[in-house]
Amino acid sequence: MTEFRNVEADLAQFRNRVVVAGLAVLVAFGLVAARMYYLQVDQHDRLMAQAESNRTAVLPVVPNRGEILDRHGRVLATSFSAYTLEINPSRVADLEATIEELGKIVEIQPRDVRRFRQLRSESRRFDSLPLRTRLTDEEVARFTVQRYRFPGVDVRARLIRQYPNGDVAGHVIGYIGRINQREKEQIEEWPEEEQANYRGTEHIGKLGTEQTYEKELHGITGFERVETSAGGRAVRLLAHTPATPGSNLRLSIDIQLQKLIEDMFGERRGALVALDPRNGEVLAFVSKPTFDPNLFVEGIDVENWRALNESIDKPLLNRALRGTYPPGSTYKPFMSLAALETGTRTANTMVNDPGFWMFGNHRFRSYGNNALGMVDMHRSIVKSSNTYYYSLANEMGVDKMHDFMKPLGFGQVTGIDLRGELRGVLPSQAWKRNAYKRADQQRWYPGETISLGIGQGYNSFTMLQLAHAMTTLAGGGIRHTPRLTLGIEDAVTRESRPPPVAPSVDLGYKPQHVQIILKAMHAVTIEGTSARVFAGAGYNSGGKTGTAQAVTIGQKDRYDAKKLEEHQRDHSLYIAFAPVEEPRVALAIVVENSGFGSAHAAPIARRVFDYLLLDQYPNAEDLAAVQKGLAAAPIGTPLKASSLPWPPEPPSLSPAAAH
Repeated sequence: MTEFRNVEADLAQFRNRVVVAGLAVLVAFGLVAARMYYLQVDQHDRLMAQAESNRTAVLPVVPNRGEILDRHGRVLATSFSAYTLEINPSRVADLEATIEELGKIVEIQPRDVRRFRQLRSESRRFDSLPLRTRLTDEEVARFTVQRYRFPGVDVRARLIRQYPNGDVAGHVIGYIGRINQREKEQIEEWPEEEQANYRGTEHIGKLGTEQTYEKELHGITGFERVETSAGGRAVRLLAHTPATPGSNLRLSIDIQLQKLIEDMFGERRGALVALDPRNGEVLAFVSKPTFDPNLFVEGIDVENWRALNESIDKPLLNRALRGTYPPGSTYKPFMSLAALETGTRTANTMVNDPGFWMFGNHRFRSYGNNALGMVDMHRSIVKSSNTYYYSLANEMGVDKMHDFMKPLGFGQVTGIDLRGELRGVLPSQAWKRNAYKRADQQRWYPGETISLGIGQGYNSFTMLQLAHAMTTLAGGGIRHTPRLTLGIEDAVTRESRPPPVAPSVDLGYKPQHVQIILKAMHAVTIEGTSARVFAGAGYNSGGKTGTAQAVTIGQKDRYDAKKLEEHQRDHSLYIAFAPVEEPRVALAIVVENSGFGSAHAAPIARRVFDYLLLDQYPNAEDLAAVQKGLAAAPIGTPLKASSLPWPPEPPSLSPAAAH
């Protein structure tokens, strides 16, 4: 029996299958179309950028760091282009073997290897680090031929910071160094725009004006978009946004004067700060001994770091900014002004000076136990009577002295455009309560007030503060904020703008009181302790010598420098201003552990004034005598400062001067 198929049913089933298959095909094509739309339209920009980034790279262009110049345009810090041999440790399989092989192609000294290892310990693993800097053209050529043997090693052209005057003004200029981990963390906290400006930057200002004006000197980072090969090497420049060089700084110091002062110190330690009383400009800012900032640019080697860091002379200490000293007798003019302004004494008040002053059963002595008899304010400054100021301190009390001296800047941050300034100590009863923990130490004893009057006791100030106070006094009581930078010159427009400075403050002293003090200080150079030093000067100046104790000597003991270790001997100080009629310069100087102020400090001050006011420069014989503390007034005929070459030629000493 034959079975007949249901054609209609088969056709219906077939049509259903075709519809299902068609729908499946449509869905599949829909998904493909949707994916294509997603990839080619929705994600076009992202994928195009990703593809472009696989083919190209965006590289930061580090700007040329701005120059630092002195007031006459002499270069203090600049940058030059040089070749550097660099290693990326993350791309080198055997680092020690690679360095050994590189040493067969270019000269690599042990100190280069030690510096590289130090940098590696302070840097991220994938950072490219310099092994050798300042390659010669021949060394670059030798390495380039064999570069294929050294993956992860390359030669790069870099801008290297240079300080052409070596250690002259090292503390003022400062230096740059590689950015360490702590500084990287600080940069990460900056606004995004400022962080972007430091991409590709490996160095930053560490000290001095290099640090204070880091952002002005740095400039604005540019960018390059380059096409890269499969190996990651740039093969073609596609786009370029140039970097904007950093601004140039013009400082107020005269580098020739700075070098002269540093030379006059010789091997002695100390500091000198010279300011213009009319505006607060820093004319000289000396700390001795100093250091060569070039040592730090690419990372200082172990030997040089040990020599600087472990030296008993502490060359890394900025004595002008951070060294604190008792002011000694240089404090007396300010004490006299305090007596006049507070009404404690008049200029005619007479005090008997028998060579000592008794407070209870305690005897406070004068220098050398010299009795001066009856002295008024003028004679107390000229002859430097201790007794006059012992009794004055007792009359005023510690808090009245503190309140008068504080506006002069003693024990205060002056606001100079250098970081790290110390306050020192301007004592008061409140200060002592905060400085000590035990109740018996916190109490102020009346006997502690007495020695404050002659600049001893707890008094401890920087030479910057002492020069600042001298400047304010010479300027009639007008206080200016000290400033090192005269102008910031834009690298593009060449327009110069002054840095922001706090407005001047009039302390309100009576002019007749100021003139009494300045007249007495002028007499110091005519008939007082610095008369021999300023004999024959072609201008009128005022000054005050000072001798400050480095260690306490008992009142019953006699000071004998020969019996003390060198670092225990008294400090030599001098404050001064000139010319008397219209002061253009005021200064403070300390020569550590050298004794009486007129023997070591005042002769240096005299030659600073001669340079600034008379265009005179000491001859070789005179310079040698000043260095040894054997000079008073200048010896022989001085040279004309403005006619000397820069940098100056080394002086040749006569046989007499050499001995």
